[in-house]
Amino acid sequence: MKPAPFDYLKPATLEEALAIKAQLGEDAKVLAGGQSLIPTMNYRLVQPAALIDLNELSELDHIHVDGEGNLRIGAMTRQRRVEFDSTVKKVAPLLHETLPFVAHPQIRNRGTIGGSLVHADPASELPVIALATGVRCRAKSIHTERWIPAEDFFMGMFMTALQPEEILVEISLPAMLSRTGWSFMEVSRRKGDYAMMGVATMVSLDGEGRCAEGGLVYLNAGDGPVKAKRAADVLKGEKYSEALVEKSAWEASRKEIDPFGSVHASIDYQRHLAYVLTKRALERAFERAQASDI
Repeated sequence: MKPAPFDYLKPATLEEALAIKAQLGEDAKVLAGGQSLIPTMNYRLVQPAALIDLNELSELDHIHVDGEGNLRIGAMTRQRRVEFDSTVKKVAPLLHETLPFVAHPQIRNRGTIGGSLVHADPASELPVIALATGVRCRAKSIHTERWIPAEDFFMGMFMTALQPEEILVEISLPAMLSRTGWSFMEVSRRKGDYAMMGVATMVSLDGEGRCAEGGLVYLNAGDGPVKAKRAADVLKGEKYSEALVEKSAWEASRKEIDPFGSVHASIDYQRHLAYVLTKRALERAFERAQASDI
């Protein structure tokens, strides 16, 4: 199929792009990598009056650590670049571990960090990592700028807190706490397919080896990235044990996620996958936290 007719606009500066967005609002879609937007336009699931192509805006393509130790990534930074960046590997190992699970290399070559977050697909890996790591999203309009925590950014299936006149320009990942372990795991029918279930975990230990902070976030488990807060609370103040991770996994898989099921996986099977993956991911996260000398 072919998309409905639209105007194609290619601003040379961010200010020009913001001015166009302010003028057109919801009638315009922002084109980043286009790996999700173009197929949905071809199927006419979305029919914008105009596309604003951001690919000339080099200022939105960057990776650096700021003075406070936060990792800053421009919204137009290609996923493949982030995947192989040495700074990302050192400062944000959970993001580094997750990126190879995102679709296929050909898609990551074009797909952008910001585009994936704004698309807000419940089956996508990067919104899960944003929530698990405490990402903040910097949104700009022609007159204003604001930082939106990941917990407030994702509003539901394919919905975010961005206003019609705003563009996501950058994300910031906070410096990882000392003695922190991480893990990302998912199950898909074939490599590169959408996962039937996936989970990101982070565990921070105190000086006595007890869990000070824990986090569990799931993909394809609801109408957005699902943060299992009660399952994380099960871990707090406790040392690692098989019984502990089983209890946390049970809480998350049976009481907190809300999978929809599909032709490839029933709801019960998705819950089973969540239970098994959570146990394995928590075991790895605890192991890494205990071995950490950060």
